[in-house]
Amino acid sequence: LLGLANSTVSQHLKILKETGFIVEEKDGKWVNYKVNPAPIDPRINTVMVSLDFWIKNEELIISDKSKVKKLDRNKICSN
Repeated sequence: LLGLANSTVSQHLKILKETGFIVEEKDGKWVNYKVNPAPIDPRINTVMVSLDFWIKNEELIISDKSKVKKLDRNKICSN
C-alpha cells in the first residue's frame, strides 16, 4: 500500500510514537497504532486537528482508506 520498506515504516512509527503523536496497542502477535487521543503536549493536538482538516478530502487519503478496509493482514504477512 505505501510502497515503502518495512524498516522505513517502522522507523517512522518509532519517531511518531516517541514524539507523542501516536500510541500502540498490542493485539496478540500484532501491534496496532493509532493517533494519540490524549497527547501530553497541546501542540500535538493542534497539529493533528490541522492535519485532519487539510487531508480529509484528499483523493489519495480517501483511496488509501478504502484500500486499507479491504486488506487482510493475515494474508499480507503470510507471504
